Amino acid sequence: MTSSPLRAAVVGGGPAGLMAAEVLAREGAAVDLFDAMPSVGRKFLLAGRGGLNLTHSEATEPFLRRYGERADALRAALAAFDGDAVRRWAAELGIATFVGTSGRVFPTDMKAAPLLRAWLHRLRAAGVRLHTRHRWTGWEPESGALVFESPAGPTTHAAYATVLALGGASWPRLGSDGAWAPLLAQRGVDIAPLRPANCGFDVAPTRPGGTGWTALLRERYAGHPVKPVAARLSTQAPSQDVQGEFVLTDTGVEGSLVYAFSAPLRDEIAARGQATWILDLLPQHSPAQVLAETTHARGHRSLSTHLKSRLGVAGLKMALLHELLTPPQLNDPVALATGLKALPLTLSRARPIAEAISTAGGVRLEALDAHGMLRAAPGVFCAGEMLDWEAPTGGYLLTASFATGRVAGFGAAHWLRQHGAAGGARGP
Repeated sequence: MTSSPLRAAVVGGGPAGLMAAEVLAREGAAVDLFDAMPSVGRKFLLAGRGGLNLTHSEATEPFLRRYGERADALRAALAAFDGDAVRRWAAELGIATFVGTSGRVFPTDMKAAPLLRAWLHRLRAAGVRLHTRHRWTGWEPESGALVFESPAGPTTHAAYATVLALGGASWPRLGSDGAWAPLLAQRGVDIAPLRPANCGFDVAPTRPGGTGWTALLRERYAGHPVKPVAARLSTQAPSQDVQGEFVLTDTGVEGSLVYAFSAPLRDEIAARGQATWILDLLPQHSPAQVLAETTHARGHRSLSTHLKSRLGVAGLKMALLHELLTPPQLNDPVALATGLKALPLTLSRARPIAEAISTAGGVRLEALDAHGMLRAAPGVFCAGEMLDWEAPTGGYLLTASFATGRVAGFGAAHWLRQHGAAGGARGP
């Protein structure tokens, strides 16, 4: 064990923890990084399974607005490590990136594993020691040392600055289970309740006495995508529609378009018991065009045949119309046109947090000082998704995790230089 007074521990081997470790090592600290899983970066690798979306190419202000009410609180961290900085950092690791048609930024090979391997190689070369299968369980009461459950049994580790980057509570099988929340609450840290973010939703019963989708829709179309489609909240005007796609599930809906609305939908359900999501099944047609086609004489043709030939509505979109509109509405050209352009879908609950892509809630940003240190626990810093912010998918989650990891890393390094071993600050 090194005798350097600049001795730091990082707990959590996700993007925020790895970034904090990188900064600390660069600043001259002796760094030990602990993770509960057999290897680090497991959720990072999962995020890259379909193509690693590192960041987004949006300009500063639109980018910041993705963080909602926490935009101002994250402004300094994201200004210091924005999307362009993420791309430069990846390039330093030998990973070239490109901007996709959606503005999202990906490695040229679309994979997470090469970047993670290069990153870990650089960390090890900088002297960072990795300790896997070490689950943090709190602090030793007398010494303030960190306590871990390890393959060898309970073990302790003394450090003069600690960065906690333990993630939220989504995907607990990958290590982010939220078990840290009561440990910090016991120390007087203000924590907002953990809630699902970027999650799917269950639909309210579409028929009296039902429990969600009808059996016919569920059996025939669960797992199928709905596209192209646009959506908005019931409180928004059509001009605020967002276009994309989503997937029908056994119990409701999920997918990128759903995730874009998950925060306000979740909050409205919490406040009112349900939320209404408005779908435009024909975003490429104006309301006038749709009305012209629904009022066009169809002769002896069925409604399905007429809508397919005149508007291209078929399959799952046609099934959704039958699921969510009444027979009188289907047979009224004006009501049908309205339904095609503004189909109301009532959602009853968010899916469980363990199924969510990310988490809302956590350590309130007001519980931290400007260096990312817990006001209630000097020498202890927090970063990443365990903090109380949320953002949609699209590279925003990773960017803020990197950025807050850097803040905590620099903050811990500053603390070590100011206090070092003389400060004796090993834990709260």
